[in-house]
Amino acid sequence: MKIFAHRGASGDFPENTKSAILEALKVGVDGIEVDIQSAIDNYMLIHDSWLDRTTSGQGKVSDFTAQQLSSLDAGNGEQIPTLQQLLDWNNNKTLLNIELKHAFELEKFADILISNIEKGVISKSNILVSSFDHHQIHWLKNALPWLNIGALTSSIPLNYAKFAQELNAFSVHVDKSFVNKAFVDDAIDRGLQVYAYTVDKPEDIAHMLKIGVHGIFTNYPAIAKKYLANTIT
Repeated sequence: MKIFAHRGASGDFPENTKSAILEALKVGVDGIEVDIQSAIDNYMLIHDSWLDRTTSGQGKVSDFTAQQLSSLDAGNGEQIPTLQQLLDWNNNKTLLNIELKHAFELEKFADILISNIEKGVISKSNILVSSFDHHQIHWLKNALPWLNIGALTSSIPLNYAKFAQELNAFSVHVDKSFVNKAFVDDAIDRGLQVYAYTVDKPEDIAHMLKIGVHGIFTNYPAIAKKYLANTIT
């Protein structure tokens, strides 16, 4: 089972910040999941559209420039990182699951990915782009056929993972509370990887293993890795 650091190692460090990213790399995760929002002139690592929950700011991310946003405290005196900073810190060490949130200019986002691939900052195989907005990932898959996309859902559709197959997705990302073995088996039959979020408790990790999930997103990647090592051995 793969371990993805959810918003970095966010159980111990401010989510989507440099310290959370670097700690996840130190732990040696299989991938790091981050959330990307559009500012006026850049893409920023932050989960919410509004600033008040995770930063010292007020208002919507999309109403500010990157420079304005960088002056805010994102926890423990840290800044809100840019997408480029994330790519540079990772330096192709592990898979980046970039979850797209709101107010996106997809053409500019695609250009950033291509530019960083051409410069050797990241390889195609270390990029996975996901979203609850399936229109976004559908557009990106058409624009960049090589791109691995992940279709997010917090439900068990009547046709199980058919929606992800129709998107030509690489993976389907499911809420741990809304996934069962029938869904997982259906996704596997359709050639999809199944990743579950957000899985922190040992009992939930055990259940995900039992039903055949391929990977989990966790706020505590070091603990999850230790649990898996002890369970599998």
